[in-house]
Amino acid sequence: MAYDASQGELRDGDARYLVLRDDSLMGMFRRLPVEARREALRAFAESVAEHGGRSAQRYRAMGTAGSGEFLASLEETAAQLGWGVWRFSGIEIGELHLEVENSPFAHGYGASSEVVCAPITGMLGAVASIVLAVPAQAEEHSCASAGGAICRFSARPRKP
Repeated sequence: MAYDASQGELRDGDARYLVLRDDSLMGMFRRLPVEARREALRAFAESVAEHGGRSAQRYRAMGTAGSGEFLASLEETAAQLGWGVWRFSGIEIGELHLEVENSPFAHGYGASSEVVCAPITGMLGAVASIVLAVPAQAEEHSCASAGGAICRFSARPRKP
């Protein structure tokens, strides 16, 4: 990451980042009617899969030898970017599982009856597509916003 004060920007290569309060971002979703919220969260996941997926591909190309090393680098990067504490597992069974402690999306949203960590779902789908070497789809099974102790996700090869 590089901060350029003269330009007022934070960059990682060609990707520009910004620092934003989690409650400011997730508060937007809270204000939407239920169906619009679901659609907006789905679109958010898809956008992160696309754009965050490009970052993941770049990290993979930077020389991580195997999937384990690549996933470890993503766990470290997620924490550095404020995306909580990530722990990957399950690759040995052709799936990818992720547990996230202290999700900023769950924290920023607050209590919910539904899962809200769409950006993490999108990123996991992109990462799983790289690691499993086939298009993958991800889902969030439990969320700290919805009463879970931590947020739990899984990704599997996409069905044709």
